[in-house]
Amino acid sequence: MGWIWPCVALILSIWVASVWRITSLSSRLPSKPLFLSSRSEKRKNVLLVMAHPDDESMFFSPTIMYLASEGHRIHLLCISVGNADGLGSTRKQELYHACTIFEIPREQIQILDHQNFQDGFHNKWEHNLLGQLINDSIAIWNIDTVITFDKYGVSGHPNHRDVHHAVRNLMHESLPREIEAWELISMSIFRKYSGPASVWPSLLCSSSYQKRDMLLLLNSNPYKSYHAMAKHKSQWVWFRKLFVVLSSYTYMNILHKIS
Repeated sequence: MGWIWPCVALILSIWVASVWRITSLSSRLPSKPLFLSSRSEKRKNVLLVMAHPDDESMFFSPTIMYLASEGHRIHLLCISVGNADGLGSTRKQELYHACTIFEIPREQIQILDHQNFQDGFHNKWEHNLLGQLINDSIAIWNIDTVITFDKYGVSGHPNHRDVHHAVRNLMHESLPREIEAWELISMSIFRKYSGPASVWPSLLCSSSYQKRDMLLLLNSNPYKSYHAMAKHKSQWVWFRKLFVVLSSYTYMNILHKIS
């Protein structure tokens, strides 16, 4: 049993070194496209499209904090109130509270409660109608850039995947002006739960990201993600606390441009 403590010490060392690497590099990664950079001529209106309250804190917080640091206007469109367990009204208010941590004004948050888009693994969301609702938000807020899930939806939740397909279908339509869309890359289960240590393979691959229309964003303040998720009190049970600590999405996001 003498091997246990050296292993614990090694894991803690890797963890601390990884967090240090993330926070030290977060403001000076070379592969940032112009539309997200402070070098851009104007600040952008960015729309984050998600399925449920708490998606922003569990999965997208590195992206949100990077956009805020660059001065972009972040708008949130949450497709459902997360009423699978009958807590929709509570979860709606929790989302507003979490967004105060990210300094997103309430008037830049839209939470839908459409009868055809209710939270649930067995609820199929119709892509064309969902795309119309997303397009309405794009028009109202004069959106330049949309960010959402990829086709696997990080956790594989069908609602996440339906949001992705709705955005992708919308981008293939004839929109009145050019709008960019980016998807959050789903990771393998090993990397997903490797916490900040996932930064090392990401940094090794980062030189090729720009060629593949990919972007690595690091979280300069991982505690802020934890604090934001804690505002979702109805969801703040032990396994989600563990998720926020162990999930690589707390520490970094990899985005891919939807062509």
